[in-house]
Amino acid sequence: MAQFDIVEKNGAKVAVVRDKGTLITDGQSAVDFMSEVLEKTGCDRVIVDKCIVPEEFYDLSSGLAGSILKKFVNYRVKIAFIGDFSAYESKSLRDFIYESNKGSDVFFLPTQQEALDNLNLV
Repeated sequence: MAQFDIVEKNGAKVAVVRDKGTLITDGQSAVDFMSEVLEKTGCDRVIVDKCIVPEEFYDLSSGLAGSILKKFVNYRVKIAFIGDFSAYESKSLRDFIYESNKGSDVFFLPTQQEALDNLNLV
């Protein structure tokens, strides 16, 4: 069971997950997580610490990121991962993060405020 705060700005609500442990390990746990967020908060936008997914998520060759993020996009839940991503040296991951941040569904950002901005709440 995750713990949430809700931030409301300009009439839009976003769930901010307070947990820093692994909550999503595969596609099914992503669906379960989204269901819990929606049930507890009514939000279709969520900000999470980068630690809620296993390190394997950040190795794109594992396919885990694609499997998990596809669920969020298919269920129309916008998600922003916050934390320091500079330690990851993979060019493909850096490119993936760059392209994701140019979109409108999935973000990888350093701060909660930047996540709020990118989730179109400001």
